[in-house]
Amino acid sequence: YRVGARVAWRRVAEAARRAGLDPETISLLAESIFAYIEEISADSVEGYAEARSRVEDERRRRRRELVALLLREPPAEEADLRAAAAGAGWRLPPTAAALAVPEETVDRLVSRMPADTLGARMDGVGCLVVPDPDGPGRAAEIERALGRGRSSGAAVLGPAGPLSDLRASWSLARATLQAIEAGAIAADDRPVRADDALGGLLLFENRALVERIAARRLAPLRELTPKARARMEDTALAYVRQRGNAAAMARALDVHPQTARYRLARLRELLGKALDDPDARFEIELALRGRPPRP
Repeated sequence: YRVGARVAWRRVAEAARRAGLDPETISLLAESIFAYIEEISADSVEGYAEARSRVEDERRRRRRELVALLLREPPAEEADLRAAAAGAGWRLPPTAAALAVPEETVDRLVSRMPADTLGARMDGVGCLVVPDPDGPGRAAEIERALGRGRSSGAAVLGPAGPLSDLRASWSLARATLQAIEAGAIAADDRPVRADDALGGLLLFENRALVERIAARRLAPLRELTPKARARMEDTALAYVRQRGNAAAMARALDVHPQTARYRLARLRELLGKALDDPDARFEIELALRGRPPRP
């Protein structure tokens, strides 16, 4: 537009001089030409931005629909997946994993993740579909994108596998995220891998059974004061973890070995033969590992 305006103005100015027009008229003509060019340039930019926005909105919509199709139960036909992926401009990867994040962060995070990541809100949770998460450098790339230690909240990466397993990866990641948000599974500033938290997830999803086991196996501790009960619970957990070794228990509890032996003697008074029964010890450990976190 601007190059055309300059060329046109040179020719118009030459014609105006030949016609003997006064400078004021020529000046007004120049001003009108360039004002018109600025106006149509602005309209073109606005139209381009509007069209691009519609294209981007359509692309995001298609990608959200693709996520829903990838997580559908029963699984979608491969031909349907290929058509939906082509429409969304996404190449079907050999492997992928689902990353569960808080719902309110998904739009911000998907823009920071690798370009081939899909994002959508699913069942009140943010879902990111990450192709080839175990590829070279991908773990570090994902961590940087999530910006751990900031305001993105917890994030759980489900197991990687073929696209046919993506639904299972998403179910596991979403359930683990819910357990973290409930305080049943500890999480630090790094993304949690769902496969590393299966034990905690098992206890979280079977709370009623764990509570029933605790009511049965830890009943003798109910009569203690809250402080004494917490002390005995910690001692019992150290006992089953350290296989009754008093010195190892002392190190785990960060107490003097004599204190550990005293606590162990008191624990035997309370729980009796259950400490020597493998099945009872197993249930005691389940009950202690599944207890709600203390402030």
